[in-house]
Amino acid sequence: MIRNTLYDKDNKPSAREKKAMAAFLHEHMEEFRDNKDDIAKAIDYAVCDTPSPGGFVLMTSQESTMAGVAVVTKTGMTGFVPENLLVYIATHKEHRGSGIGKNMMQLILCKAEGNLALHVEPHNPAKNWYEKLGFTNKYVELRYIRQND
Repeated sequence: MIRNTLYDKDNKPSAREKKAMAAFLHEHMEEFRDNKDDIAKAIDYAVCDTPSPGGFVLMTSQESTMAGVAVVTKTGMTGFVPENLLVYIATHKEHRGSGIGKNMMQLILCKAEGNLALHVEPHNPAKNWYEKLGFTNKYVELRYIRQND
């Protein structure tokens, strides 16, 4: 049985749940992962445990095992920047292709108020899946990373 749990400013995960979700994302995003601290910061932002416009975290379980996690943050902007950013989404390696990710995206698209953006690396196989769901590539993102001297 699949169970979806939505966390936000009004239904916050425990510290233990946050740690488990960050570890899950870190493991199952594989080569596209960020470090656990950055993932934890995004979760804190989404549930307003740090000053932010908020967002939500979706955790999907199959039986008693975590099968997927997604983190969506509100940008606090509208029009020129989408209102929401899908920061992270991953499904358990053993559940890929079972429809869990599609179910999660449907829930995310229903819950997110306004437009939704995401970042995906060009060689990530998920890029084609996002495009099939209706995501388009409007821009190429460039970043300037400051070096700490």
